[in-house]
Amino acid sequence: MDTGTAPLHGSTDQRFSAVRDSFRARLDSGDDLGAGLHVRIGDEVVVDLWGGHRDPARTVPWSEDTITNVWSTTKTVTNLAMLLLVEQGLLDVDAPVAAYWPEFAAAGKEQVLVRHVMGHTSGVSGWERRPFTTADMYDRAGSVALLAAQAPWWTPGSASGYHGNTQGHLLGEIVRRVSGLPLREFVAERIAGPLGADFGIGARPEDRSRIADIVPPPPLPFDISGMDQDSPPTSR
Repeated sequence: MDTGTAPLHGSTDQRFSAVRDSFRARLDSGDDLGAGLHVRIGDEVVVDLWGGHRDPARTVPWSEDTITNVWSTTKTVTNLAMLLLVEQGLLDVDAPVAAYWPEFAAAGKEQVLVRHVMGHTSGVSGWERRPFTTADMYDRAGSVALLAAQAPWWTPGSASGYHGNTQGHLLGEIVRRVSGLPLREFVAERIAGPLGADFGIGARPEDRSRIADIVPPPPLPFDISGMDQDSPPTSR
């Protein structure tokens, strides 16, 4: 019998009982509202757990099919899309980005390689236009055109700088140029669909009722207003 304070459901192979105990402890701590965890080894399901709640008031239980924002885990899936194109012989990570996206060669970026973008070393880790708003970011065509036009912030390949907000735009445009499909459709048709994975870039209207609320994390321990205003973290 499960005796924890937060609801917990599912099953765990006996070999992974410590995982269940850790999962239970996180829910009971109150630091996590709710979560789901599914682990397979080959074709064997060894962990299938879900519990807690999906709203801050703790009134809606986290269900087996609850989905949530996976944040930068999306970068992993985006890179998987790139590697799928590599496997199919349609993309070369050592080729210049401009070989697939000619406009990207502007402003000294003709030597930026595909692997530089995949590895956060391209020097295009933010938008230099000021102001640059969230609405601008969601304008896919406009935002990728801005990235194509600007100069790199360092010599490509010489240093690493997290492409926190730009990697999806940059790789997504390469995927679109090579495959003819926007990244969202590529992932749905070529990755999630064939695997039967309950994953998507962007939520479908029919999934709205099972999405967990987004609860902001605590503020970061620095004051961004006191930072160098030309630094990558402020260029968003």
